[in-house]
Amino acid sequence: MPYQQTEKTRAHAQGRRDSILHAATALISSGGFAAASVRAIAEESGNAAGSVYRYFDNREKLLASVFRSIADREFDAVEDATMSARPTVADRLSSLLATFSTRALRNPTMAEALLFEPVNPLVESERLTFRRRYHDLVVTVIRDGILASEIPDQDAELSARSIIGANAEALMGRLSPESSVTDPDYLIASVTTFCLRALGAPQP
Repeated sequence: MPYQQTEKTRAHAQGRRDSILHAATALISSGGFAAASVRAIAEESGNAAGSVYRYFDNREKLLASVFRSIADREFDAVEDATMSARPTVADRLSSLLATFSTRALRNPTMAEALLFEPVNPLVESERLTFRRRYHDLVVTVIRDGILASEIPDQDAELSARSIIGANAEALMGRLSPESSVTDPDYLIASVTTFCLRALGAPQP
């Protein structure tokens, strides 16, 4: 008779899988993807290294799953803040940039891992999806602003890429230990002002 999982065994397996994901997330948060070796993840989660491979085919797929989980959480927070702001291009873009940057600066190691750290192709694919979702959100904000005659007509796709690039470049400098910018509020305000001026938007 073939083995059939019971509710208890399924719950146990899910608990083991979750513990592995949580351990990998903690390691990435403190040391980036390079710190999340299978051995380190197993030790952090209280599992044997072989147990990790029962739930994930390899380290690459495990890290891709972790990236996707973290990216979903971060994007949802930014999207909620953006769409909860007053429906003007200035307010929504300001909220988007402030939320994204504040969350990144709260945990620089995690932010650098998500945005800039060299990663395997599976994780890089997840990163491209992550970036595309932010790009699409910024495009929506810009197009709504154009339709409302708040900003001049422009190529929303190109403008969105420029804004995301400017914000990422500013964050890259701030996340570096050698950064001369010590006030995160100043950085966020400066980048927001730059981006709104680039779009031709009024200041909020």
